[in-house]
Amino acid sequence: MHRIILAGAAAALVLPAANARADGLSYGDRPFHLIDQMEDGPLKEKLASCAGQVPQRTRFSISHRGAPLMYPEHTAEGYRAGARQGAGIMECDVTFTADKQLVCRHAQDDLATTTNIVVSDLAGKCTKGFSPASGDAEASADCRTSDLTLAEFKTLAPKMDAALKTAATPEEFVGGTAPWRTDLYADGATIVTHRESIALFDSFGADFTPELKAPAVEMPHEGFTQADYAQAMIDEYKAAGIDPGRVWAQSFNLDDIRYWIENEPEFGAQAVYLDDRYEAWGDDEGQIDPMDAATFKPTMAELAGMGVNYIAPPIWMLVTLDDAGEIVPSVYAEEAKAAGLGIITWSLERSGPLKTGGGWYFQSVTDAVDNDGDYYEVLDVLAQDVGIVGIFSDWPATVTYYANCMGL
Repeated sequence: MHRIILAGAAAALVLPAANARADGLSYGDRPFHLIDQMEDGPLKEKLASCAGQVPQRTRFSISHRGAPLMYPEHTAEGYRAGARQGAGIMECDVTFTADKQLVCRHAQDDLATTTNIVVSDLAGKCTKGFSPASGDAEASADCRTSDLTLAEFKTLAPKMDAALKTAATPEEFVGGTAPWRTDLYADGATIVTHRESIALFDSFGADFTPELKAPAVEMPHEGFTQADYAQAMIDEYKAAGIDPGRVWAQSFNLDDIRYWIENEPEFGAQAVYLDDRYEAWGDDEGQIDPMDAATFKPTMAELAGMGVNYIAPPIWMLVTLDDAGEIVPSVYAEEAKAAGLGIITWSLERSGPLKTGGGWYFQSVTDAVDNDGDYYEVLDVLAQDVGIVGIFSDWPATVTYYANCMGL
């Protein structure tokens, strides 16, 4: 399956060399740990042979919300970690506050799980306050950026994205961090606005991939239309003097992509259609099966005809297993490539340990995934056989190492 052919036995142990640059770029230990877990073979041998390479920033490595494997997402500290790991493109998920200011959050209604709001003085401003677990009902809260002004939002303390669903109190609810993540770097983390993220990424020498998030409130919201929202995001790059060629604006909403293509063509040329048409497989209209091109509506060619140049599905939609149990490109991947679409995918390192098959992100190749080294096995197929042009990762160093080794 792999094109790499090297002589000699695969390395049993990879020891990282002094691979750091004067500007702070470093792989750290994790790429080497993953290589150690790989089965012996040409790919492991090739990656091991690059142990002494010097890190180089690469657009192939996209920082997913910073470095949320260990840092609270959408924080200055997490972004800085992702930049130091060589990410060439960085993501701010964009939503808005009560006073229509743009901020970095994965969802407009995620404050209860990504910040300390339920134990802060702002708890009373939540759309729905904390509700303890009772019977079959899990503990919950609905706290939105649109519940707060920008000034109020900036007072929140970010934390690892988690919640204890059995919580009886708000203090318990803010726990629940997965055991394969850590709270070690949460103290003192800094919340970030979209405008601040632009200046921060630019200072790193990285490019930008902002995602316009679906609002949790009905649009128009107090006169703020979806088009206003889409335009406001682009306007902040224009105000900062950022070259449109450095910006890959994203949305799951195809209408947003078409808005940018029609109204901001320089930005629209690199707009990324995040494809979530996989949701709720079954009888729902509009659903697609990655192995059946007849379900692709619109087709890949039709998307290209609209002016869409980049498509970004989750990892599992791009790969499948052949009759021999080998990981190979899916029909979806082949159709996208045939239509000339650039393919980006998400999100490596989001699954944590892979010993049980990799969970949601690897659902189409579960039977071929049983240890953390398989992160590199899957990544190699995506890069070499599917032909992706970039991949989001919760720990960018993993991708940066691979990309540098392979010359991507």
